[in-house]
Amino acid sequence: MLVDVVRKLVVVGGSVGMLLMAAQAHAGGSSEICLTYANGQFEPKEPTVPADAPLTIRVRNMEGKAIEFESETLKVEKVIAANSEAVLNVRAMKSGRYEFYNDFNEKARGFVNVQ
Repeated sequence: MLVDVVRKLVVVGGSVGMLLMAAQAHAGGSSEICLTYANGQFEPKEPTVPADAPLTIRVRNMEGKAIEFESETLKVEKVIAANSEAVLNVRAMKSGRYEFYNDFNEKARGFVNVQ
């Protein structure tokens, strides 16, 4: 009986802890941008996000062939299959302009403006 009570307290305590961590991460100011790759170009080409906050980049590839989303300055690289989507998580960044491109079509470029 006491063991059952302790187990329930551990489960409840763990759940509360997870909720608090999720709330803290959300309150910490993380940002998300959604990029679409179609007709050989990214849209939007220059999204703006706040500085000093983690960033989630959601890339939707609308093309009939794979792309490779790459950025040396953001330190991310991901092959995204045709007609699919990928999510990339980026560390908090200082103010600046960070370039990204499709490594399979280097004319397709854009910048994340961090302010």
